[in-house]
Amino acid sequence: MAFASRHFRLRFWRVSFRFQDRAQAGRLLAEKLAAFSYRPEVVVLGLPRGGVPVAFEVARRLHAALDVFLVRKLGVPGHEELAMGAIASGDICFLNENVIRSLGIPPEVLDQVITRERRELEERERAFRTGRPVELRNRVVVLVDDGLATGASMRAAVMAVRERHPARLIVAAPVAARETYKDFQQLADEIVCVQTPANFEGVGQWYEDFTQTSDEEVRLLLEQGAKFGWDPARPAPVRGREAL
Repeated sequence: MAFASRHFRLRFWRVSFRFQDRAQAGRLLAEKLAAFSYRPEVVVLGLPRGGVPVAFEVARRLHAALDVFLVRKLGVPGHEELAMGAIASGDICFLNENVIRSLGIPPEVLDQVITRERRELEERERAFRTGRPVELRNRVVVLVDDGLATGASMRAAVMAVRERHPARLIVAAPVAARETYKDFQQLADEIVCVQTPANFEGVGQWYEDFTQTSDEEVRLLLEQGAKFGWDPARPAPVRGREAL
């Protein structure tokens, strides 16, 4: 019995821990996605802002193209951390009818929030987009965020990416609430997480450093990541060695 109890504690520790920061979380997530390394059809899309540092590490280790995919959460007025939906590029809008109905959100208030967030989405598109978006048709798309709580933003992203006809759509995050993880098993072709802890209260709970990612950091990472992507004419390095 003592051995079984110790085994359980060790197993629990392995799947419930705090990441140092988004960069470390991205490196651990990349290990889970290693099967997609050196495949020219793979593209990694980071959801700004917090998903971009994670996606950067994933794309770097997979030697995959990196781009940003813009989504805005529709926060409940006065409780903006609670999502009642999300919007994404391409006039995609996902609404959480359960939240809207349970809180009695009036249609005019919902419209005001959508209008404001669409304006912000357009501004961020101009701020982050330095070139044409990566082509997604017939590509293996890995959508990355720093964590999934309700998953509203990721749901909108999945809907928008589906409209671009990828060959395969993978949702990836270092940590996710278990119920949200189960939801995305149905919504995406695959969902990959480092951990899905039982006592999930918020994404920031699972990071030692959850400092807000700045617009400037997003731009810098996207500029650095512009060189990512595997060139088939260049042989892959020996497996297990870190690429320089």
